[in-house]
Amino acid sequence: MLTKLTVNNFALIQNAIIEFDNGFTVITGETGSGKSILLGALKLILGERADYSVIRDESSKTVVEVVFDIKRSNLKSFFDDNDLDYWEETIIRREINNKGKSRAFINDTPVQLNLLKALTEHLIHIHSQHHTLELKNKSYQLNILDTIAENDNFLKELKVKFNALKEGRRKLESLKAKRSQIQLESEFNQFQLEELQKLNLDQKDYSSIEQEVQRGEEFEAIKSGYQMISDVINSDNGITSNLNLLRKNIQVKDERLNELLERIKTSLIELDDIASVAEDDLSGLDLNPNRLDELMKDFDQFNAALRKHHFTTQDQLIELRDKLSSEVSESENIDDNIADLEIQVGNLLDEANKIALTISTKRKSILPQLENDIKEYLTRLKINDASVKFELKDTELSAQGSDEVALYFSPNKGLSPQLIEKAASGGELSRLMLVLQYLLSKKKQLPTVIFDEIDTGVSGEVAQKIGDHLKQMGTHMQLLAITHLPQVASRGTNHIRVEKQTENGTTKTVLNALQNDDRVEEIAKLMSGSEINQAAIENAKNLMSE
Repeated sequence: MLTKLTVNNFALIQNAIIEFDNGFTVITGETGSGKSILLGALKLILGERADYSVIRDESSKTVVEVVFDIKRSNLKSFFDDNDLDYWEETIIRREINNKGKSRAFINDTPVQLNLLKALTEHLIHIHSQHHTLELKNKSYQLNILDTIAENDNFLKELKVKFNALKEGRRKLESLKAKRSQIQLESEFNQFQLEELQKLNLDQKDYSSIEQEVQRGEEFEAIKSGYQMISDVINSDNGITSNLNLLRKNIQVKDERLNELLERIKTSLIELDDIASVAEDDLSGLDLNPNRLDELMKDFDQFNAALRKHHFTTQDQLIELRDKLSSEVSESENIDDNIADLEIQVGNLLDEANKIALTISTKRKSILPQLENDIKEYLTRLKINDASVKFELKDTELSAQGSDEVALYFSPNKGLSPQLIEKAASGGELSRLMLVLQYLLSKKKQLPTVIFDEIDTGVSGEVAQKIGDHLKQMGTHMQLLAITHLPQVASRGTNHIRVEKQTENGTTKTVLNALQNDDRVEEIAKLMSGSEINQAAIENAKNLMSE
């Protein structure tokens, strides 16, 4: 229940504090006095986007704050789930600063607008004039049936299944498209893969093969080189013989010359080792023409693959081979994957259809009673012999089920019902919407409902019946109604007047709770205009006492 509203620096409202009681509260005021501003302030609390032009004085921020008594709202779990402090008198605040930044708070904890909306949709509903047009909207018509049929949990379950079904179908379509593409490429991929697999890239080191091929191509030159090294070093007139001759023939005590002879001795050791290695390698040197042919063939194929794929290394060919292997394997498994996914999608469709059937059955089950209730309440609102019929037809499955709805209405006896968008005047639509809001509010158990001129287009006895109906609604909920009709205003348990005042050359909107004579005077003004005479006063008193 809404208990208090505080508005600061919002449009024409400088500072306003208004407290609300339970029951039926009427809000009156001349056209342009600021009633829409009051609604605009409340809509900020509902999480609507802020219009920064509402800042009255740009030197300070705009603040709208409400207090809700939520003791009977069963919302403790909502606060726990969202890590919010639970206060039985919950405070919701919106602030808009002069730089256009908006902030929202629940019990002094900053929150995002989506969380604010999630909370306030359990606390308050504002029905503006344009909402009457929702009656012509098929989704709204289904929402009426689902609220009365208490389909909320089934619809949530269906939404989860339907979204999973859509995602499954999307994946299936993508997989089938991929299969078509893979099938076009698979033969070529398989051919390339077989070429690379023949290279045995994991077993052969082609850098080593390259070195071995080069040695084979230079075999005679290598053999001759080893022989030359051995001959030059170890022959009778070779390097070793000549150096030994030097050491033998030079016998002096000169220290520097002996150093050179010592170095020659060291060189002889190294040369002897070189000659030994050359002779060993020469003795082990062998050429297998057949192996060389095989190595050259492998290396030629390897180089051909590098050129074909514009690569330079063996690792790049391995990476390509693995990629092609994966794609070929995928092409071999994709039919199995598609078959598995088709089964999953089929199961999801069956599950979704089952839930949709339950929803449809519940919708159809409440139609007779709902249609009778609507007609009964319309009779109270002076639409006698009205005919109302909801018609459901099977349609393609969606997140709202598998029903297509049509609402037929006739306000007069003897006239066949027509589609609602063709059948009703503005006043009749308002009364039909009022009845539906009454029935919906009992199901939704909203603590607070606000009607913005729901009585538009009616007058006289009809207006009085609407006032009686709103007063009855106010016996089991907090109901606020903005009205221009004295018949409606006179039925209020509480009365708030919105008016403009000019102070120091500045216009501002002021909200006042009316009591006793002030209230009589306000209703008399609604009846007779700005000139209030005694007759109007008496008529107002009589209207209030009925």
